[in-house]
Amino acid sequence: MDIYQLRYFVAVAETGNFTKAAARTNISQPSLSQQILNLEEEIGRKLFHRLSRKATLTDAGQLLLERARRIISEADNTLRELKEEPARGHRVAVGAIPTLAHFFLPAVVAHCQANEIPIRLRSHENFRDAVVSAVLDGELDWGLVALPVGDPRLEIVRLFTEPLLLAISASHPLAIAETINFAALQNQNFILMGSASTLAAQVQRLGGDYDFLPNVTHRCAQLTTVKALTAMGLGVSILPQSARHASDPAGLVYRKFTAPIPTRDIALVRHRHRHMSKGAELFAEAARAVVGPSPETQRGKPRTATAGRVR
Repeated sequence: MDIYQLRYFVAVAETGNFTKAAARTNISQPSLSQQILNLEEEIGRKLFHRLSRKATLTDAGQLLLERARRIISEADNTLRELKEEPARGHRVAVGAIPTLAHFFLPAVVAHCQANEIPIRLRSHENFRDAVVSAVLDGELDWGLVALPVGDPRLEIVRLFTEPLLLAISASHPLAIAETINFAALQNQNFILMGSASTLAAQVQRLGGDYDFLPNVTHRCAQLTTVKALTAMGLGVSILPQSARHASDPAGLVYRKFTAPIPTRDIALVRHRHRHMSKGAELFAEAARAVVGPSPETQRGKPRTATAGRVR
């Protein structure tokens, strides 16, 4: 039994298909199938029920799966730890959803630079499902996402809770109000992030709470596009408080909602069995420092680093 056979076994178990597993592990299907047969011969028991296009685990396969995952994780963690280069900064790979990446990652980097914290950040911006998948696949040390996430393999480090705001054009009739009831938006056109966005899904659920389905007229891949179209008066949008920025388009204004105020919870997530590298440890400490311990920052936008300190 070797580590490659275990990787092939886990790939088949997780995809349920020899062809998909071969593509995932970058070998030919016959070679992968032969390696699985060799593994079964060594163990002396069948690991899969081979059903036409579907491969399902036998009892022996179920027993091996979790242990195989642990062995692979330990091997990867050991290699990763040995390859770290502290002299050039501790490496860390972090994924973040689009509504967080634009402000939170720069804030953490600024804090590290101001406090001479030696990390080498590799960042990846994508929607939550893709970020979580990359964390589970071992491609990322941390994922910066909006909760909830329910996979038991993930460790969750809560960072802060922030309110959602109504973003509208200054010329919009609702702009004269100090606060907005969500029910007042049922006849409005909505400008949202793509359907894979957790924020867009939350807005859809909020509409359901008030018995209407938001009329989405624009789907955007970038937060800047959402803001630009909203400022032009083409619709309204719901954005987190942290999205407010001095560089926002002219004519874009924000209004608070009446109680109960909608919020979202932000957290770092990591694979429970992934080695906590020094870079990952330093990044998490910096992220918590940027957020700060005060109740004000727990409910709103994380603080930024200036002159060697967090304020």
